[in-house]
Amino acid sequence: MALIVQKYGGTSVGSVERIQAVAQRVCKSVNAGNSLVVVVSAMGKTTDGLVKLAYEISPTPNRREMDMLLSTGEQVTIALLSMALQECGQAAISMTGAQVGIVTEATHTKARILQISTERIQQHLQEGKVVVVAGFQGISSTANLEITTLGRGGSDTSAVALAAALGADYCEIYTDVPGILTTDPRLVPEAQLMAEITSDEMLELASLGAKVLHPRAVEIARNYGVPLVVRSSWSDAPGTWVRSTRPPERSLINLELARPVDAIEFDTNQARVALLRVPDRPGVAASLFGEISRQNVDVDLIIQSIHEGNTNDIAFTVMTPILPKAEAVAAAIAPALSNPGEHGSDTAEVMVKSDIAKVSIAGAGMIGRPGVAAKMFATLAEAGVNIRMISTSEVKVSCVVDVCDCDRAVSALSQAFEITSSPIRSVVDIHPGKNTGKPPVRGVALDQNQARIAIRHVPDKPGMAAKLFGLLAEKTISVDMIIQSQRCHIINGVPTRDIAFTVARMDALAAQEMLITAGKEYGWGEVVLDQEISKVSIVGAGMVGQPGVAAKMFTALAQNQINIQMIATSEIKISCVVSQSEGVKALQVIHAAFGLAGSEKFVVPA
Repeated sequence: MALIVQKYGGTSVGSVERIQAVAQRVCKSVNAGNSLVVVVSAMGKTTDGLVKLAYEISPTPNRREMDMLLSTGEQVTIALLSMALQECGQAAISMTGAQVGIVTEATHTKARILQISTERIQQHLQEGKVVVVAGFQGISSTANLEITTLGRGGSDTSAVALAAALGADYCEIYTDVPGILTTDPRLVPEAQLMAEITSDEMLELASLGAKVLHPRAVEIARNYGVPLVVRSSWSDAPGTWVRSTRPPERSLINLELARPVDAIEFDTNQARVALLRVPDRPGVAASLFGEISRQNVDVDLIIQSIHEGNTNDIAFTVMTPILPKAEAVAAAIAPALSNPGEHGSDTAEVMVKSDIAKVSIAGAGMIGRPGVAAKMFATLAEAGVNIRMISTSEVKVSCVVDVCDCDRAVSALSQAFEITSSPIRSVVDIHPGKNTGKPPVRGVALDQNQARIAIRHVPDKPGMAAKLFGLLAEKTISVDMIIQSQRCHIINGVPTRDIAFTVARMDALAAQEMLITAGKEYGWGEVVLDQEISKVSIVGAGMVGQPGVAAKMFTALAQNQINIQMIATSEIKISCVVSQSEGVKALQVIHAAFGLAGSEKFVVPA
């Protein structure tokens, strides 16, 4: 007999008929010999309606009262589902987050779970009851009983946290699509269903598949080894399994506040090749990495910074033994990438540096937590380590430093993030690439809710990145992509570089204003904001060891005259910033280029 936690979203319980259908599914699972905890969201658009009511009363509703209001939506659903189960002859009891014992931070509207007292649930399960729990909510402590809500995706988070606390065999997430798809079926109806995906891939694809899973839920599943399966509420199809490797034993206290970084990684066998002043037009990245692919050169990090005038810089890292080959390819193609008729100062230039190392912090807990990258940069600054390149993803921040600074950087980061030992993992074990026959790209994601901020002429010395991103962290502004330009300008005798990054569009104006003010103190130049961007990403654990993946992505964009404004990569992800107007088209052409479309068309129910 298995202990299963099931979660049903708002559309799955959007009417009396749908609630009765859920009750039938639950009874079927119980009759098969399973014990069930069922977590539900508010019915349909109930939460949206409650928010609308609040804003009709007040333009700035009190956050505590918002939690009191929004928590009522799930309470309606749990009562109705319990009644439906009882009508089917199945013993059931409904419980709020407070009654279950979900204890959270004392932060209204976006609290994180600290711990869950499972004794009451376990007693009801032993009595043969189905326990129906209100998702999305908890209490700040058992002393003051303040109702809190968990923010967007809170019911997913509640379900997976309960599965972890109860030691459930697995957690089923029932939703309005048949599982995890290769992209958002609202934008590409031919998106394909995946049978399984790793939790790392799922975290990187946080915006994949019409936001089927919230990153916080995947983070908990990864940290506690909870098997997850995403299934359709409308069929008995097998859905998609989200697999996690078995993690070390972890305390269930401070469940969602576990350390954000669980590994420090480094690679001293790296070299950097940079092409400066290449034309800022569609096709340049495709030409460069297409030739690199044809020469069978495997690339690690790729970054493209913001344009300067009508040119841009592209840099990439390779393993040291293949540096001569990579340098030869870059030197051969550089003349073809120069603007004809331009004078020598604007001709593409190749720069090579071999004595470098890549140092990374990795962990699922850094998603949505401002200050993790800033802490890394501050730690390196305090250790006297200058950063040569920066590349980020949802679960990793990587910095290229001088190889002579590597040991000092690793030691300082290990101390700062309290890492006493990092898992020693083989690239082949984690990212098996062509050795498994799995496709290099599993899915394509689009984020249209970001804005880009570029800061010109940031002094190139230890501590500047720490100051910059520390200021953003103090304002609780989360940063996504971070790119440091390769081109250096001497301003009043001080070497400077440009730094660009993306933030949520809702935070962009506040970030720009704060950085303009801070620039007067720290000596950087103009702060430029662009809110008309989209970020399109490909993800796949099979990328490593398969040259040509980046080239195929860039070629698909070039063939459709879509200009790449920024590039950032990790081992299993490549992200490009394009104009907002071209975001959907970019997603569609990349999805097609990798042959991810299926014959079946998925229509998301209203």
